[in-house]
Amino acid sequence: MEIRLPYLAPGQSVGLLGGSFDPPHEGHVHITREALKRFDLDRVWWMVSPGNPLKAHGPAPLEQRMDAARRIMQHPRVTVTAIEARLGTRATADTLAALLTLYPHVNFVWLMGADNLVQLNRWRNWTSIMETVPVGVLARPGDRISARTSVAAQLYARYRLPAEASHLLARAKAPAWCFVNVPMRDQSSSAIRARGGWTGGSGAAP
Repeated sequence: MEIRLPYLAPGQSVGLLGGSFDPPHEGHVHITREALKRFDLDRVWWMVSPGNPLKAHGPAPLEQRMDAARRIMQHPRVTVTAIEARLGTRATADTLAALLTLYPHVNFVWLMGADNLVQLNRWRNWTSIMETVPVGVLARPGDRISARTSVAAQLYARYRLPAEASHLLARAKAPAWCFVNVPMRDQSSSAIRARGGWTGGSGAAP
């Protein structure tokens, strides 16, 4: 599979939603649309990862996940890409460093659900993520309180933008992060796999 580098114009604000997307679902679509609005983004990239280093079992084949992502996420300002496979990166911190080298005049924002903020301190070089690009956090059911009291939230509390200033996040200087409450859909890839809704080969539920 040939993986091309997407074109971005200097000055654009681009949200990065990374993950295994094993499988992609309407919850991913929903937070993407919310992120475009709430953080005033020009574009969002779905970065379908070769594999998640925090998960014991490998995901479904990359091409299968890419095809499924393109089917479900159809929006003129959203690009589905496997750029991490092209860059040869696995850790988010390494991916961000490579992207800033390739696109030095683009305003990137790392997007994540509140559940990922809870475990962010387990990610490799996680403080580098917070200090490299602004981070937009979108609340998911049941994760609001634990996210706000997480290690990352407490350590970077002074750099948090209020939700009413979320439209300023993309052009803020890192470290900067914003937590927004949005109507969420309680869906997860692991739940879909568990009930047999995704025939993803090695991506079976652990």
